[in-house]
Amino acid sequence: MVQYIHARFDASFAALSDATRRGVLEQLGRADASITELAEKFHMTLTGMKKHVGVLEQVGLVTTQKVGRVRTCKLGSRRLEEEAAWIERYRQLWAARFVELDNVIEELKRKEKIDERKKRR
Repeated sequence: MVQYIHARFDASFAALSDATRRGVLEQLGRADASITELAEKFHMTLTGMKKHVGVLEQVGLVTTQKVGRVRTCKLGSRRLEEEAAWIERYRQLWAARFVELDNVIEELKRKEKIDERKKRR
């Protein structure tokens, strides 16, 4: 189970690591589009866009349907809830660490002010 989740996370994050693929997901979030429309929007060749869409399709973030000569893309049924939960756990961890760091800094500032007052006397 753990290995499956890690493999899926690796595939998801690899798919999302590319700016064009993230842009394709944003675009498809607004409306379905053909490979040709996506290629034009991102100033790419059809072959290049097909590869990007293929990566997104492999992880289930995009689905395609071919009708005649047109391949239409839309968002897939796969959501990123598990990945978002994983990120949220680390966000909370780092947020707590930053709160602690802020506390240490504030304590050091208080001590510094006290030391300055003692020196003036």
